[in-house]
Amino acid sequence: MDTQGYPGLLTLILAMFAGTALFAAVGSMLQVGEEAPQFVANDQDGNLWKSADYVGKGYLVVYFYPAAMTGGCTKQACSYRDQKKGFDDLQISVVGVSGDPVKNLKYFQEANQLNFTLLSDVSGEIAAKFGVPIGAGGNITRTIAGEEKELTRMVSAARWTFVIDPQGKIVYKDAEVNAVEDSQKVADFVRKHSAGKE
Repeated sequence: MDTQGYPGLLTLILAMFAGTALFAAVGSMLQVGEEAPQFVANDQDGNLWKSADYVGKGYLVVYFYPAAMTGGCTKQACSYRDQKKGFDDLQISVVGVSGDPVKNLKYFQEANQLNFTLLSDVSGEIAAKFGVPIGAGGNITRTIAGEEKELTRMVSAARWTFVIDPQGKIVYKDAEVNAVEDSQKVADFVRKHSAGKE
């Protein structure tokens, strides 16, 4: 198709696709056995969270999800919440990462009594470091404390999960995550992996 006479046409077409489809992240795709990238982000309370403070102190689960306060993402987060004691016993720390701003994450935490860290990746930089596909952000409306609020996210990450071992290596990667089963699969993996290291 000749777009020479229509300078804005190609831009419009690309924008339409960006708004509806996932596109590849800029970073290289991490594989099991590789060194995990270091990253920092603001948590749901606005505090700066650093991966370097957690690597080497047990296993670290980094799971990416598309959007706070949505159906599948809520089921996934609640399954991690409900596994907290088992994860503590296995020395597993969990962080959920999305393109939501801090205030959305706080609503998400409070609405579901989440007992683990949520990280705000509004630029998609962390997703890119892990090679997770990211797409355009979006808006949803939710009733929070009796008041309707519009929640805007900057980017939407694909639902991928990684486990980093105490040596800082990627030992588990799931690019086809089932939201409900994710936390159990991770727990089962870490249990076997840590037993194999003893």
